Amino acid sequence: MNIGVLALQGDFEEHSICLRKLGVKVREVRLPSHLNGLDGLIIPGGESTTIGKLATDYRLVDPILEFAKSGSIWGTCGGLVLMARDVGMRQPILGLIDMTVERNAFGRQVDSFEENLEIENLQGGPFRGVFIRAPRVTRVGSGVKVLCQLKDGSIVAVRQGRFLATSFHPELTDDSRLHAYFLEMISNRD
Repeated sequence: MNIGVLALQGDFEEHSICLRKLGVKVREVRLPSHLNGLDGLIIPGGESTTIGKLATDYRLVDPILEFAKSGSIWGTCGGLVLMARDVGMRQPILGLIDMTVERNAFGRQVDSFEENLEIENLQGGPFRGVFIRAPRVTRVGSGVKVLCQLKDGSIVAVRQGRFLATSFHPELTDDSRLHAYFLEMISNRD
């Protein structure tokens, strides 16, 4: 399996390390040609506006949308924002998941937190979610499955077909179960 990690800004290296531990080939994606031959793509956390602007500057938006017609994509934190159809403001987005997102929903950097999460279909007990200036999903369309909510009802993980999005940073933990879940999504697609 060959997985790409969008490497324009943010914590792409941490995702690459997690994937390599699971035995898959990893390619850092910075140019449209880097998408060729990939089985999946991770859009990491970081500053979603910056990542969107860089993706536009490097002419990656249309190639990613073309890749999305058959490939699986997972967005984490800022990547979740980029995958949304509505973010409540003007910024480059991909619009791949029918959801509305509130950016920085839990406050500033000093308001970062960790919480044990019960994620649907994830075996092995709670997953430690790391939330850093995290977004939350405020609305989902009929084709979007909610995988995890916080105790206050905030939606922090969703899936729509081949697309996965999480508000938190699984790459900042030693727990590789969500990366394995994404690989399983790819392996099981029709």
